[in-house]
Amino acid sequence: MTDNKSSEETCRVYIVEDDDAVRDSLQMVLESMGHEVVAFTNANSFLDYYHDDLCGCLVLDIRMPGMTGMQLQRRLNEANSILPIIFVTGHGDIPMAVEAMQKGAIDFIEKPYREQELLDKINLALAEDQNNRNRLKQQQLIIEQIKNLTPREMEVMKEMVKGKANKVIAIDLNISQRTVEIHRARVMEKLQASSLAQLVRLYMTVEADIQSLLPDANSIS
Repeated sequence: MTDNKSSEETCRVYIVEDDDAVRDSLQMVLESMGHEVVAFTNANSFLDYYHDDLCGCLVLDIRMPGMTGMQLQRRLNEANSILPIIFVTGHGDIPMAVEAMQKGAIDFIEKPYREQELLDKINLALAEDQNNRNRLKQQQLIIEQIKNLTPREMEVMKEMVKGKANKVIAIDLNISQRTVEIHRARVMEKLQASSLAQLVRLYMTVEADIQSLLPDANSIS
């Protein structure tokens, strides 16, 4: 997979369709509606183009010579891609399309399809992609803020989100209550949390990532 990342990634509709007439027609319709489109004749060509920051959505034919649409989906899942996928399927492929949705595709549309129906699905996919990317940016910001905490502040934060009182945290961590209060204030300041409830929400948003950041007890002084 090559790196085609630009400093400001443009969201596009990516079409992977081996039928020239279908692909060209769909690209023309989408461009007439103001969408930027990149079209590919096969899955391998798309994989060569793909990079992690690709923004938009993928309209993918489920049956193609060589690598199928479902095989491409599997490769993208292995790469932890969040690009929304809409499968285009023939009537006999509907069970396959349902399976593809179980593996993360957001929708499928059956051939022959109405243009407006596909356009509606694409607009929803683009909106979902934007929401996903906004959420990931927020999560990354929170993680960066947490990385600025000292090892002891991380430990205090972990106890705070459990709802423990300062006195209890002090006993559990074998430090003074005044020290807990100082660390608690610094945690709130560094994470820009105005209340314990907000801190808990921030923590829950990135809880899985936080676990890898928390230090071993023996490393804290």
